Amino acid sequence: MERLICLAIGYALGLFQTGYIYGKLHNIDIRQHGSGNAGATNVVRTLGKKAGITVFFGDAFKTIFACAAARILFAGHADVDLFALWGGFGAILGHNFPFYLKFRGGKGIAATAGILAATDWRMCVVCAIVFFGTMYTTKYVSVGSILLVIAFFIMAVMFGSAGDYVISAESLPEYYVLAGVIMVMAIWRHRANIRRLMNGTENKIGSKKK
Repeated sequence: MERLICLAIGYALGLFQTGYIYGKLHNIDIRQHGSGNAGATNVVRTLGKKAGITVFFGDAFKTIFACAAARILFAGHADVDLFALWGGFGAILGHNFPFYLKFRGGKGIAATAGILAATDWRMCVVCAIVFFGTMYTTKYVSVGSILLVIAFFIMAVMFGSAGDYVISAESLPEYYVLAGVIMVMAIWRHRANIRRLMNGTENKIGSKKK
């Protein structure tokens, strides 16, 4: 029951589609421009860096709120950090698959960044280095995003195994599986980018959309 409550709270918060709302305030449907995605990257390419940064933080904070709500609601529970991850997962689902937009949302990277911020500062630092380091060297946002979620999963397993989180021993496998689902879903949402990377047509930072 706790998991369903956290998932529902997260999904409801995830429905706040920052990119879509920002676009509507500027008289466009962001999903009809660029890549057709409602996330921060497409907002940057369509409306500029300032808009993209605004959308990124909006999408990250809704996940932070979801994790925080789960922790407040189930404070003192032996699996409170697991429930927080369920809340964050719900926010990603709401972001990626908003029912009122025919389930056409973003790819969940900014929302995943919210999980990092709500979970562990070490995750934030390492994933930021991975993401921005990859973008700097390859000029591909998609590669940085994919490596970010892989790094998140690895650290979730590492720090969880080290006993750094409030999760009972019997619930740790569930925590790892859920972190793995978040990683796999993010990679799957980038499947079109992966195809373009393989055939050499993926857009680099600063390039015009092909």
